[in-house]
Amino acid sequence: MSGTEDAGGAATTPAPLLFLIADTGGGHRNAAQAVGQALDRMYPGRFAPVLCDPLSGPGSARLLRWVTGLYGPAIRLAPWLWGAAYHGCNSRSAMGLLGRTLLQLADRPAADAARAYRPVAIVSFHPLTGMAAVSAKDQSAPGAAVVTVVTDLATMHAAWRYADADLIIAPLGAISGHHYPQRPGAPLGAVSGHRYPEHPGDRWASAGSPVTREFWAGPLQPDERAILRRSLGVGENRFLVLLTGGGEGSGGIARRAVAILRRFDDVDVVAVCGHNLRLKRRLDRLAARSGGRLMVTGFVRNMADWLRCCDLVVSKAGPGTIAEATCCGVPLLLTSHLPGQEKGNTEFVTGADAGHHVPGIRRLIAEIDRLRDDRAAVDAMRAASARLGRPAAAAHIAELIADLVPAAPAADSSHTRHDSHTGHRGEVRDGDQTQADSMITEDPRRIRPQILRDHGRASR
Repeated sequence: MSGTEDAGGAATTPAPLLFLIADTGGGHRNAAQAVGQALDRMYPGRFAPVLCDPLSGPGSARLLRWVTGLYGPAIRLAPWLWGAAYHGCNSRSAMGLLGRTLLQLADRPAADAARAYRPVAIVSFHPLTGMAAVSAKDQSAPGAAVVTVVTDLATMHAAWRYADADLIIAPLGAISGHHYPQRPGAPLGAVSGHRYPEHPGDRWASAGSPVTREFWAGPLQPDERAILRRSLGVGENRFLVLLTGGGEGSGGIARRAVAILRRFDDVDVVAVCGHNLRLKRRLDRLAARSGGRLMVTGFVRNMADWLRCCDLVVSKAGPGTIAEATCCGVPLLLTSHLPGQEKGNTEFVTGADAGHHVPGIRRLIAEIDRLRDDRAAVDAMRAASARLGRPAAAAHIAELIADLVPAAPAADSSHTRHDSHTGHRGEVRDGDQTQADSMITEDPRRIRPQILRDHGRASR
């Protein structure tokens, strides 16, 4: 898509948008992808989002790559250590110190991408890229709007609020959890556009957590669920439990799979291991002895299908998994939460009767035992889960971003930028590696399942 036609017939150039993320888990990348898909669907040809990871992507500082690489091992092996780091940095003074030291290393790759693309808006989808977004604007794109999209559901770290963004978009639960004023009766996912007196220089708006396009259709009816199960190779009438631990495959999936298979002979299990290859190898060996009752996958691109066809999803209280599960109307059994940002997520789900907290194996087994014989209870939890879902959140966020951006100018082929290394339009190079990835699609009616290219690596 090189441009589109305006009312007068003149071609217009898509306005560049710079999306800043980091691959600590997969939720931040997925949120950026979701908003990119919504922009393409709602404003075909108007915007050209570009993805940049200034913390761990190509061109980032070695120290930052090392630090962000600790995220996965820390949440799997020492969540208490992650909690200590989270709470230790959860203040304006701590974030100021980080911004002047470690996080300052993220400024250069973000500024380089902004200089190459000249974006009309810079959107941060990660708590630690907000300051880099502001710096990139100051150094390379002085006219750009800076937007922060908060991906936490119920608890907002100080890092999200520290950067001087023009607009901060957050789930209403995260905003109200910090006692900011809100429009009376505004549902989660509504657009509010309030200016909050505690932050007179910021403009706050509420929107649900964005999910990618495969989740926009909402839950399935029972007959549709049966058809989907057949297509996935699982039993239509078996009680099906889905185990997942986000992109890192954390949360004790193996122990729970073993316990479920030992306790029940009429319950099937699907384990989604994400990028945790060690876990997948271990569960593959278990699946070979399970008589077909355990199906094991790594990272999957059809997570919406697995969520829609299962009876229960068992997971830690990650915001991305909860947002996706509620859009599919599936009941949640939450086994754990990371100290800090995920603590409020458990109350968010249980308070709405969309799931239960099952912190130990015995509690998990007891809850599955109760629900497998009580379809009415499962159906009630399905309905409660669906009420929490906000499949239109990405569209709300896309609309807010579009409102900040002026209309695109007429196309001028003399200003089309080509990469000096490849001659291809729409890529920034650092040596032989792509630093920022184009998200432009050819036709909004034929959006590819994965529109973010990242050197063969995908995150969930």
